[in-house]
Amino acid sequence: MNKPKIARPEESQPAHTLWFDRKKYVTINFMVHRPKNVQVDIQTDKIILCCKNDDDDVIYNEFQLYDKILTHDSRERVYDRTINMLLRKITPDVAWPRLQKDPAKPSWIAVDFDNWRDWEHEEYEGKEEYDNYMDMLQEMASTNKGGAPDMGDLSDVSALS
Repeated sequence: MNKPKIARPEESQPAHTLWFDRKKYVTINFMVHRPKNVQVDIQTDKIILCCKNDDDDVIYNEFQLYDKILTHDSRERVYDRTINMLLRKITPDVAWPRLQKDPAKPSWIAVDFDNWRDWEHEEYEGKEEYDNYMDMLQEMASTNKGGAPDMGDLSDVSALS
C-alpha cells in the first residue's frame, strides 16, 4: 500500500508550525486556516504536508525529523484552523531538542510553549513532592493538636434525607 508521492508545487509557502515533545509522542500543529485538499505523508524519518488554505494559497511543508518515528502508530487530523499530527517516537523517554534533523531552524517552526513540559525530570519532581507530602502527614500525626473540632453548628445530613 504505497501512498502517492507528493510532489512539491512550484509556488507554495510553508505553514506556520508549532510543536511540542512528550515522553512517547511528538505533536506537530500546522496552522492552516480552513485546509482543503490535504495530503499528508508520514514516513519514519520525514514529514510531507501539502494542502490549500481558504484563500487557495498552496501550503507545502517537508522536513527530516530529528529522530525516527513509528508510522503505523502516528496519526494526523484535520481541523478548521489546524492540521495536527501525533507522531509516536521509536525511542520513548528521549527528549527531542528540535523537530528537524537539521540544526538550522526555519522561521516557520516554533515551539508550542503553551503545551511544552520539561517531562525529563517529572518523575523525580513528583517523587520529591510525594515525599514532602508524606513527611507532612507524619509530622501532623506525631504532633496531635488535640481532639476533633466541635461541629455542632453544622446541620445534620441524615435529617435532610
